[in-house]
Amino acid sequence: MELILFGIFYFFIEIIVRISQPLIISRLLQFYEPNQTTVSQTEAYILASLIVASVLVNVMCIHNYMFHVMHLGMKVRVAACSLIYRKALRLSKTSLAETTIGQMVNLLSNDVGRFDFAAQHIHNLWVAPIETVIVMFLVYLYIGPTGLIGAGFLLLFIPFQMYMGKKTSQFRLRTAIRTDERVRLMSEIISGIQVIKMYTWEKPFAKLVEISRRKEIQQIRATSIIRAIMMSCNLVLNRAAIYLCIVTYVLTGSTITASYAYTVSSFYGILRFTVTMVFPQAVTNYAETTVSIKRIKNFLLFEECDLQKVNILSEDKDIIKSGDNKIGILPTSHRKREPIGIHLKNASVKWIKSSPENTLENITFSVNSDQLVAVVGPVGGGKSTLLHAILKELPPVEGSVEVEGIVSYASQEPWLFGGSIRQNIIFGQEFNLRKYDEVVRVCALQRDFALFPYGDRTLVGARGVTLSGGQRARINLARAIYKEADIYLLDDPLSAVDTRVGKQLFDECICGYLKHKCVVLVTHQLQYLRNVNTIYLLSGGKVETSGSYSELKNSDSEFTKLLEDSKEEEEEANRRLSQVNGGEENDEEKGTPTQEKEERGSGTIAGRVYKSYLRAGGNWCKTAALVVAFIISQITASSTDYFVSIWSNVEQWKSENQLKLQNATDINNVTLEADIISGRSLQSFLNEYLTENAAIIIYSCLVFITVILTVTRSISFFRFCMTASTRLHNRMFDKIVNAPMIFFNTNPPGRILNRFSKDIGSVDETLPLTIVDTMQIGLTVAAISLVIGSLNPWIILLTVIILIIFYLIRRVFLATSRDVKRVEGVTRSPIYTHLTASLQGLTTIRAFGAQEILTFEFDNYQDQYSSAYYMFLGANRTFGFWLDFICVIYIALVTVSILFVENEMFGGNVGLALTQSMGLTGMFQWGMRQWSELENQMTSVERVNEYVEIQPEIDENTREPPKFWPENGRVKFDKLCLKYGPDDPYVLKYLTFELKPQEKVGVVGRTGAGKSSLIAALFRLTHIDGRVLIDDVDTKEVPLHTLRSKISIIPQEPVLFSGTLRKNLDPFDEYNDEVLWNALDEVELKNAVTDLPSGLDSKMSEGGSNFSVGQRQLVCLARAIIRNNKILVMDEATANIDPQTDALIQTTIRRKFADCTVLTIAHRLHTIMDSDKVLVMDAGQVCEFDHPYKLLLKPSGIFHGLVLETGKAMAENLTSIAKQNYENSNR
Repeated sequence: MELILFGIFYFFIEIIVRISQPLIISRLLQFYEPNQTTVSQTEAYILASLIVASVLVNVMCIHNYMFHVMHLGMKVRVAACSLIYRKALRLSKTSLAETTIGQMVNLLSNDVGRFDFAAQHIHNLWVAPIETVIVMFLVYLYIGPTGLIGAGFLLLFIPFQMYMGKKTSQFRLRTAIRTDERVRLMSEIISGIQVIKMYTWEKPFAKLVEISRRKEIQQIRATSIIRAIMMSCNLVLNRAAIYLCIVTYVLTGSTITASYAYTVSSFYGILRFTVTMVFPQAVTNYAETTVSIKRIKNFLLFEECDLQKVNILSEDKDIIKSGDNKIGILPTSHRKREPIGIHLKNASVKWIKSSPENTLENITFSVNSDQLVAVVGPVGGGKSTLLHAILKELPPVEGSVEVEGIVSYASQEPWLFGGSIRQNIIFGQEFNLRKYDEVVRVCALQRDFALFPYGDRTLVGARGVTLSGGQRARINLARAIYKEADIYLLDDPLSAVDTRVGKQLFDECICGYLKHKCVVLVTHQLQYLRNVNTIYLLSGGKVETSGSYSELKNSDSEFTKLLEDSKEEEEEANRRLSQVNGGEENDEEKGTPTQEKEERGSGTIAGRVYKSYLRAGGNWCKTAALVVAFIISQITASSTDYFVSIWSNVEQWKSENQLKLQNATDINNVTLEADIISGRSLQSFLNEYLTENAAIIIYSCLVFITVILTVTRSISFFRFCMTASTRLHNRMFDKIVNAPMIFFNTNPPGRILNRFSKDIGSVDETLPLTIVDTMQIGLTVAAISLVIGSLNPWIILLTVIILIIFYLIRRVFLATSRDVKRVEGVTRSPIYTHLTASLQGLTTIRAFGAQEILTFEFDNYQDQYSSAYYMFLGANRTFGFWLDFICVIYIALVTVSILFVENEMFGGNVGLALTQSMGLTGMFQWGMRQWSELENQMTSVERVNEYVEIQPEIDENTREPPKFWPENGRVKFDKLCLKYGPDDPYVLKYLTFELKPQEKVGVVGRTGAGKSSLIAALFRLTHIDGRVLIDDVDTKEVPLHTLRSKISIIPQEPVLFSGTLRKNLDPFDEYNDEVLWNALDEVELKNAVTDLPSGLDSKMSEGGSNFSVGQRQLVCLARAIIRNNKILVMDEATANIDPQTDALIQTTIRRKFADCTVLTIAHRLHTIMDSDKVLVMDAGQVCEFDHPYKLLLKPSGIFHGLVLETGKAMAENLTSIAKQNYENSNR
């Protein structure tokens, strides 16, 4: 309804107010025709006043209309964004496989932006054709048939413009697809940057981005050429149409008059606005908006997770109440409801519906209240899929899944959002201090909180970058435990923590705190299985066997043989761990941390920003040539307008003199004629040489030159802008990929993605249009001022005064709008960060029923952005109104000076002055606003330049080591200290120890001891003090690329990138298929890859999500085998792998890396008991370093204590492994 009312109002402005102007001008110019008697001088003055009045009414109405209609567009955009986010939270797993985070970011950054202008343009689709018909009728009525020639010419171009609009929409769609791909790629790179740096894969990823960007630019270039042609049409079609009318009028035997020429000009001024500017813009915008709507519609039609029937996800507030008298969770017997439990009967599920095979086949699974059930099995067996089926994330294709009760869930990959640790644990639940402290205690987080600078108010950063893997896992578990629920699904929460903490979590949290609950525990830690009610063994998507611990132990399954290692004495099972007395921290003393805010420019846009853009486009000669082309094309265009005035004046002068000569009957009149000729020598000169034929030839040449120059310079300019955009993107990407890790730890991914999506989008598409508009209008205003000034020199002084006033208003406006625009840019980033974080933790969010909280948070971010945008909109419109209002005063003064002061007699001059000065209305304020908008758009270039100026990783004073370095693999740490930021405390403190060639060294220590920081020091991912020597070469003297390429790494968090599996193993294409297949065979993945549709060339989903976490870790191990370096680092490499596969892999590592120096960071002690040495770390320092057997002989030693905590039977087993290895090595 609002849109319809705006349409009616706009129709009134266009049809009544604007069309009245040419009619008044036509009547006024009749006053200057020789021997006319129809218009008196008084009427002429009234007509002049009416012209000014109509312009004033137009100005007052149009700005009001534009402000409200843009506000309406903003509201539609906000609604669309909210809809997209809400849809994203409901996407099914099948849909998530079909879309990407990059596509959703692009929908939110670029596609919805079309709605801002859609409301503004939509009415032009119907108002413009009606206005054209009315104008053509009036042209015929006032001017005659010759006036319709130009209109016909303009209408002939509409099909061409429609065709161009259609092509624009096609290119727009292709561009959007290419942009999606590039933003998705950037999202992956930013998320996996640490792995990319350690693998030295910057170049292949840079190549991928370059190819993706090249494809995107090809489409944008095609669109920009169409825009250049359309823009040229706007400038030249009107002049060509007037040219056709005038030439036809003259060739049909008529004489040109000022009344004819300028009535045609003023009518065609309206036609120019509607047919060549507004209508094509509306068609193009409609086409682009339609493409965006289709893309949004397709996204909104993706399959949803059916949350209606998941009664388990929405909490019943009457049922869930924290226990008033008891810390922990009330037993289920305290509640009156259906029996709590999970029951799957012959259930089969699949991740992708189109997939021919089921992921889980014919599963029968049952858990009741007060039961602890363990799910075990090899990597890729379907354990996590089972939990997703229980959560109703994956609907059953066969059988039934019944869940009764409220569910809580801890994901295998810890998901944390960018807030404080406390916010991550509470996650929208009601805060209960006693319960919270108990959850923190049973999740072994007290000591960590004591060590954090702000306790539990410490900010975790995006994806929890500031925490160790074990800390992330325990916070993720604490969130699940804190939620008051009936059923707890725990997906392998014990893998990322050390043995001691793992035992505490199992005893105190899972068996103690949750003893009255229905708990499903997926685990690879078989030593705990004694205490569970039922064990389900999943393999190949089927339940191989199920039963109690004793039943499973006596079965024939190959897998169960490993259970022998997990025997424990009864008394050991019940032994409580000694607690670290962290005490309760006083939050007030800790203070409150703040997240590092996004940098925001201030003041005017520096000249260097403009210079950097122009330099990116080409050299100074190229820039100067473009400016000259713009100036020359404007001179020729203004010359055509001025020439019409001269021509009509000469014809008026001829007819006046002819009349006087006819009345000459005596000698006095002849003398009078002589006086006339001598008094107007210029006219007599023109009369002699400016014949009708000469005038037509000159006029034709001027129009032709204008057309050629305008089209050429427009296309050249847009090509220049594309070059600039390409180079700026490439420079920014180059700096980002080589930035130090601290940059990625302090900047959330959404902030970086904002630069690569919205800012680069502005530089690609909006900025060139703004620059060309600013230059074109600036030159046109200068030309109009000179043309009018040539008629009356006083007008030049008036123009200068008006320009000074405009400049002062612009300064005031810019001071506000520039900063509002910067605020708008900064408030946009959190929207993308929030969307990215939400999608990464979608399963957790839905399991907690936290959609409303996150939606509310998203709406808050949107409101902040909308506030800035609305302020910008209001400032823009106010600025435009006042500029136009001053333009009305200018028109009034020009009219007064021409009619009253000069008492102008030539109608050509009056017509030229009126039509040109009226052309300034709208154009002047639009030019000023575009000039201001240019500064605002340049903030995007400024923001890109901020990242172009990032200091790369320090790699100075380095030299290439010998060709075969390192030959031995000796690694020596000498007084090594490490900190992550210049103001941060040291994480590693004066480490001194040595790894001898071919030595296998295990690193142990509780979570947060600094084990992973050791890797950061080895790979020089951050600044280090002291030295790390590899084969007696200081790593600070080795180029980073060389150093990192010589060390193999299997990271703590396995990262796979979309693309083929082959590219994930060998991005440089250095190895043949045989090497790759052998490596996959070594890590037990050959069969899994063979089953894929295209083998090595099979496509990986975003983040490698079509592989389980364990399989992803095996791919990382395969990478290390392929690289075959002298030094191998394994960061908890087999944490997410079942013990059977782990045993096979440990054998493979010992065989394949027998000649290598291996540094293993482990939580499972059996993986490092046969090492040559064990390094025990605590709080960033070396506590013990020797052979494991020697360390076990120290009863008071830390390592001895860690082994004892595994239980008596396991401790004996571990000791025997260490002893045997020690005896073998000393033979």
